[in-house]
Amino acid sequence: MKLPDLQRWQVLCDSAGARGPVSATYEELLRRYAEPVRAYHNGHHIAECLEEFADVRELASQPLSVEFAIWYHDAVYDPRAADNEERSADLARDFLAALGLPQEDAEVVVRLVMATKHHDGSLHPDAPLLVDIDLSILGREEARFWEYERQIRQEYQWVPEAVFTIKRAEILERFLARPFLYGTEYFRAKYEAQARKNLAASVARLWDGTA
Repeated sequence: MKLPDLQRWQVLCDSAGARGPVSATYEELLRRYAEPVRAYHNGHHIAECLEEFADVRELASQPLSVEFAIWYHDAVYDPRAADNEERSADLARDFLAALGLPQEDAEVVVRLVMATKHHDGSLHPDAPLLVDIDLSILGREEARFWEYERQIRQEYQWVPEAVFTIKRAEILERFLARPFLYGTEYFRAKYEAQARKNLAASVARLWDGTA
């Protein structure tokens, strides 16, 4: 499993002019992302998102805020809860305050984290980029996509199979109904076609009972 790198966290915090418990906040984030309930929304997911961001950093108007949002967007994750993004955003606000960052910068990170709740690209000019990074898994090669689908099922293993099938199919069908899955031209070119192929295959498996 990949893990987000301490050196990268240190560089990010130094670039933002942070002071205070930089290494402690890193350890706290890694502890959270290692919680047993997480099969997909873990440190590996954050590392993959950071890798995607490295290729598109120049597209962000506020790259430091986008990177902080990547680190924090799933910092709180309970599959049974409906307020994970709100709690993650609150945590980001508190942590960034402890690092001594200006409140206005922290509030940008909060808005970006909240954009991942409903994949809402309207909350900030950089929100479409962050949302596309978060959804990049949908367009990954088939082996990684099916691993992701298994990991999501594992996170919701407490949900009865029939209920999960219906709810998961509905979610994926809503994605497929969009004119575009990705809000930026870069990610449309990179992942749109494969993502639609992956999602259609997953929906078919769910409805025919072979998922």
